[in-house]
Amino acid sequence: MMRTVISKATTLALISMLALPLAALGQTQVKAPKNPYNPDKDVQLGREAAAEVERQLPLINDHEVEEYVAGVGRRLVSAIPREFQNPAFRYSLKVVDARDINAFALPGGFSYVNRGLIEAAQNEGELAGVIAHEFSHVALRHGTAQVAKAQKYSILGALGQVAGAVIGGAAGGAVSQGSQLGVGAYFLRFSREYEKEADILGSHIMANAGYDPRDLANMFRTIERQSGSGGPQWLSSHPNPGNRYEYITREAEMLNVSDPIRITADFSHVRAILRDLPRARSIQEIAQGRQRNPAGNQPRGQDRVDYPSYRYRSYDGAGFQVSVPDNWRELNNNNELTFAPAGGYDDIQGRSVVTHGVMVGITRATGRNLSQATDQYLNSLSQGNPSLRQQTGFQRGSISGQDALAVTCSNVSEASGGPEIVMIYTTLLRNGELFYMIGVAPQEEYRTYQPVFQRVLNSIRFN
Repeated sequence: MMRTVISKATTLALISMLALPLAALGQTQVKAPKNPYNPDKDVQLGREAAAEVERQLPLINDHEVEEYVAGVGRRLVSAIPREFQNPAFRYSLKVVDARDINAFALPGGFSYVNRGLIEAAQNEGELAGVIAHEFSHVALRHGTAQVAKAQKYSILGALGQVAGAVIGGAAGGAVSQGSQLGVGAYFLRFSREYEKEADILGSHIMANAGYDPRDLANMFRTIERQSGSGGPQWLSSHPNPGNRYEYITREAEMLNVSDPIRITADFSHVRAILRDLPRARSIQEIAQGRQRNPAGNQPRGQDRVDYPSYRYRSYDGAGFQVSVPDNWRELNNNNELTFAPAGGYDDIQGRSVVTHGVMVGITRATGRNLSQATDQYLNSLSQGNPSLRQQTGFQRGSISGQDALAVTCSNVSEASGGPEIVMIYTTLLRNGELFYMIGVAPQEEYRTYQPVFQRVLNSIRFN
């Protein structure tokens, strides 16, 4: 008979494995994606984006609501597995006074939950589940990992667009045109791979904090059942990886949380407080109702400029197609296609001077060198705009699959007299002509319009 010899080390290993709970042996492993950025960059970008969020969106100003939600957040942060804890991150959680069912987290931990999500949750576990999912995006550094990928494709530096990329949906629209991001269709939202990672890690965080991950699965079902702006908004930036309810439920069975936290007195009390508040607006209503009146920087005779619409429509130019927000008007501006929102342009001596919008056209070029042709075009623009100053060198990218350049310029608006940012994009066509697109926005509103310009640019197709 052959005898099997088991070493002391092997015996100890077997004993250690048997000592582990069965759930620990069976739960799905999660690994953070590659990320070239230092975690301090997450915090920097998140802090900048959070400042913009809080400038654009109304927050609940009630101490009991704020403290309750922050308390749930602290409980979940302490339950993040050690390998995903990052001492540089600054987790916080605030409540947006909007009725849409949504939550979002910015790099570095700056996070927000809509009032509508609290009102839709059936218990504290469902609310905690969505927060745990969002915190998982932070812990796994999905925001900056996604931006790192986007830089390969975007004609602009994608870091400046991280707020919209992470927020997504209509909430992001109030910050940076929402799901209409400036980094190409692949980066309009978290990938399904990232979503599943956040689902799995979120379920682990929930279990560690004493919540049942099945409540996260149930909340996703509630979101998917929603009609109107609530469900589709959240799903636009958090796509369903497929079988979401099933795999979260399986994970919950392996985690096996006994006596989970569900209905709490604080949860019920906060819901009662929210019921007594005035009806919350939707994010779209908030965006449409915000007054656009930066001091000294409005077109004459206008007191507001409408936010770019979330819906786009297509136009045909001479040899190309382009899509713009459907609340932008087509203006008669010589041989260019010019688009601007109401209040975003002024008529000066029979010319439409744009303060918010884009101009798209084709002009003659000398030679086949894109850099030289772009230099010549910039010189021609400067003749009619003496205050135009180039602020950056040429950034390389593509337009409709063709090599392209982008350059950022500053200018003094002829209409308002205030400082503005002018983005210029160019590419050479096969017939030797130079195609260009110009995006214009007041300096203090540029961060809002930059993703819109990129979305318009990404829509361009040459015939």
